Amino acid sequence: MFNRLKSAFSSLVKAIGDAVTQRELTEDDVNKLLGEFEERLIEYDVAFDTAEALINELKAKLIGVKVPRFSNDDYIKVLVRDALMNLLSNIPDVDFDEFIKGVKKRPIILLFLGPNGYGKTTTIAKLTNMLLKRGMSVVWAAADTYRAGAVEQLEGHAAKLGVRVIKHPYGSDPASVAYDAIEHAKARGISVVMIDTAGRMHTDRNLMEELRKVYRVSSPDASIFIVDALMGNDAVDVARTYSKYIPIDFVVVTKVDAYVKGGVILTLLYELKKPIIFLGTGQGYNDLAKFNKLDFINKLLE
Repeated sequence: MFNRLKSAFSSLVKAIGDAVTQRELTEDDVNKLLGEFEERLIEYDVAFDTAEALINELKAKLIGVKVPRFSNDDYIKVLVRDALMNLLSNIPDVDFDEFIKGVKKRPIILLFLGPNGYGKTTTIAKLTNMLLKRGMSVVWAAADTYRAGAVEQLEGHAAKLGVRVIKHPYGSDPASVAYDAIEHAKARGISVVMIDTAGRMHTDRNLMEELRKVYRVSSPDASIFIVDALMGNDAVDVARTYSKYIPIDFVVVTKVDAYVKGGVILTLLYELKKPIIFLGTGQGYNDLAKFNKLDFINKLLE
C-alpha cells in the first residue's frame, strides 16, 4: 500500500542525508534535491498543485538547516514530517464511530456519492456491516433509479446483511425514494438511512441537479464521496465537480489494496480539504481500514 510514494520519500530522506555536512543546506542544494523529488511525486499521482505546495513547505524547512553528517535519518524525517503536517494542517481527522455517536437525532441520514464502478454499493455494505455489529439498525434507499441493475445489486448485498431496501420502479424520482426511506425509518425506529445515488458521468448536468434535489429533500447528516484510488487524479477532478453541486463531508477511498502509487491520497486531502474516513482494502465486508492523517504521514516515512 502506497509503496511508490513511500519510496519517493525514502529516497528524499537518503538524498538529504548524503548531501549534508556540518554546513547549512543552501537554496541550490535544496532546489536540486527537491526537483528530482517533485518529478517522482507527479509520477506517483500527486497532482502538480499539491506537489508544488509540498515542495514549498519542504524548502521552508530545509534551507539553512544544519544536519550533523553522521546523524541518523530521524532528524531529517522530522523535518519532512513537519512539512507534510503543515501542508495538511487545515484538514481535520474524523473518527466515523465518534461522528455517529455525536449525532443525537434518529434516523441518522448518510448520502453516498460517486460514479458507477467506484465501489459505492460495496462501501455502503461495509459501513452497514460495521453499524450492525454496533447494534444499530439500518435501511437503504435505492435512489439510483437510472441504471439498470442498480437496485438488484443493492438488494444482493442487503440480503446477505439482512437489511431492507426501499425502492421505486426504474425512472422514478430518486428524491422520492430517499424521502420514503427516511419516513420508513422514522416510523419503525430505525437508526440509520443510507442513500445510494446514481453515478453517471459527472459532466451530466441533469445528474447533478438530480443529486442536488436528493440532498435537499434528505438533508443528510453527512455526504460521503467514494473515490476509486485506481482512477488517480481523474477521481480528484470528479470529486471537485461533485462538490460544486453537493457539499462533501467525508471521503472513502476504495481499492487501495491494488493501488501502489499512493499519491492520490495526498492529493485528495490537499485539494478537497475534506477528511478521509476509511480506505477500502478488499471486497469483504470487513475490508475497511480507518484512515488517520498522522498514521498516513508516518507510513510514508517508515
